[in-house]
Amino acid sequence: MLTNKEMKRLVLASLVVVAAGGAQAQGLGNSPYSRIGLGEYNANTGGVRQMGMGGVGLAAPNAVNVNELNPALLYYTSRTTFEAGYNGQYKTVKNANGFSRSGNGTLGYLALSVPLSTKWGAAVGLKPLSAVEYESNIIQGVASAPGSRVRKQFKGTGGVSEAYLGQGYRLSKAFTVGFTASYVFGVVDETVGTTLLVPNTSDSLLTSVDRQHTRYSDFAFRAGAHYRHKIGKNLNMNLAGVYSFSHNLNGQQSNSQERQNSNGTLIGAATLLNNGRGSTFVPALAQVGISFDNDKNWSLNLDAAQQQWSKFNSFNTIEPALSNTVRVGLGGEITPDPGSVEHY
Repeated sequence: MLTNKEMKRLVLASLVVVAAGGAQAQGLGNSPYSRIGLGEYNANTGGVRQMGMGGVGLAAPNAVNVNELNPALLYYTSRTTFEAGYNGQYKTVKNANGFSRSGNGTLGYLALSVPLSTKWGAAVGLKPLSAVEYESNIIQGVASAPGSRVRKQFKGTGGVSEAYLGQGYRLSKAFTVGFTASYVFGVVDETVGTTLLVPNTSDSLLTSVDRQHTRYSDFAFRAGAHYRHKIGKNLNMNLAGVYSFSHNLNGQQSNSQERQNSNGTLIGAATLLNNGRGSTFVPALAQVGISFDNDKNWSLNLDAAQQQWSKFNSFNTIEPALSNTVRVGLGGEITPDPGSVEHY
């Protein structure tokens, strides 16, 4: 049973997520590839400490920072810890005909970890899972009308976030396990506007716009394990594995069509083509890691991950074929004087 003090900690942690529950994943400028799949997908690469080592740390226990990358490491939480991260990006997108520059910022993550007992630690948090933000134009000729052209404008905004509760528990002196339950939610809006460009005419240009609105809400789960073994007087080896289970991300999707004039004003009422529930299949993510440390001021980490995106499908529609992904990361850290209170 939890003590009153431990219960208060867990309630406080939950309130952080509730307070930020309205936050949505935002894009990072014009990202053409976010038109594919769920958008610009964020792999399970942890918080600021793990990002500073190249997105590795599956097997890197730490008592100071939150490591929700592997829930089994939440056992090492020594005190209540709050972390927040913010991502920014500035990019140039170009092709043979021109280029555009864009940039933006978005919430990286919020995380709060709490020690619940000498064998048990927990964390709650909020982070973007994917981001959709793109705009591109294609101009093509019309075979049946020489001189005329068709302009297609593709736009997308939105994204998917996850609010999670993770717990880590020590089964033995060297072995810990963990489990994370996430509530996945978000909204993605995509449009395709088609305009016929006729030369030598003063007629107002009319644009046909196809709109797709998708609202996601469902649950996802992740399990992890960690083993720590002393192999020398000042050397430890850590082994870890994390498995994010595949799941159907359920949602509501509506498709409509409308007409606009050259000023973007709606002409007549929009026509609802369909509106119904469906799901997007998100494949499982398997991760393994190994690390070495001296339990004092340095660590060296190697992580590998694999996800079968070729199995991805969304609302039973024909999607562009996606490739399976393999990721390998190598990183480390060193603190020259871990006992210093005046210097970093």
